[in-house]
Amino acid sequence: MTELLRKIAVRLRDYVGNRRWAPRRSVRLPVLVALLDERAVAQPTLAGHTRDLSESGLGLVLPAVRLGDRYLTGGGQTLRVTLQLPGTHVRLYATPVRYERLEGEGEERGYLLGLSLSETEDADRQKFLDYLRSVGK
Repeated sequence: MTELLRKIAVRLRDYVGNRRWAPRRSVRLPVLVALLDERAVAQPTLAGHTRDLSESGLGLVLPAVRLGDRYLTGGGQTLRVTLQLPGTHVRLYATPVRYERLEGEGEERGYLLGLSLSETEDADRQKFLDYLRSVGK
């Protein structure tokens, strides 16, 4: 039932309008996602790619929403996202805000995760913002 409600919400956003504040850039970059435990230690990673980026969040396509025996989308989860930018990489921290199952062909199978960015080291945050500005032109 919750999957049906999630799909309805996505469709409503398409028809009613998207109220996201930060402009999204459609960019495909490789990512590694890890869950952080209580001690802020990263667990094993899951590889995927970005669908879109903004100053406040990321859209990721991942093959699963579980990593080991834990769900990436559970309440209060903090994810460490290592984003491979051209010539460098940045480490961002984010919390999941939504997800939906993708039933497309080829590489668009899996799950689309919407992440809200949280506190990130200033150097990585600046590299990320500089990259966003460069693809926005």
